[in-house]
Amino acid sequence: MKAAIRDDNPVIFLEHESLYGKTFDTTQSDTADVLLPLDKAIVMREGIDITITAFSITVDHALRAADVLHDQYGISAEVINLISLRPIDVNTVVNSIRKTSRILNIEEGWGTCGIGAEIATLAVEYAFDYLDCEPTRISTADVPMPYAKNLEELALPSQLKIIETVKSMCNI
Repeated sequence: MKAAIRDDNPVIFLEHESLYGKTFDTTQSDTADVLLPLDKAIVMREGIDITITAFSITVDHALRAADVLHDQYGISAEVINLISLRPIDVNTVVNSIRKTSRILNIEEGWGTCGIGAEIATLAVEYAFDYLDCEPTRISTADVPMPYAKNLEELALPSQLKIIETVKSMCNI
């Protein structure tokens, strides 16, 4: 948020209310005045079998799924926190795809016209020859958001959905 406030250009900063009250590491620096660049994604976890891109609350889902995938199935997932959707850090995403040969995007928005469609297009435009399977995305079900908690959980991306999709993409 500090980087957005200090930027001379207009910036829209969105935060997920489910992240309120949660703490997590954002940088390796001990400095209290750290500014994350608005145009750079962060590789949260290194991997060699699949690239998972995410932002906001879905980064947490992706990291937890990556732990299970590694521990139970031996799949090494690289998790990228996109940080910014525009501009998007194309280089970080493409370099990761070239390393892993697979790309999965997770987002809480609807799939139609979502960031997953943009990530898939970038994968095809810049890393097509490296892909071992089609770019894939997990997004919110194309329904109005249910009020009931159990139905909401079925509509949103989840750790289980990520695990099952990655297993399929890695032929497990």
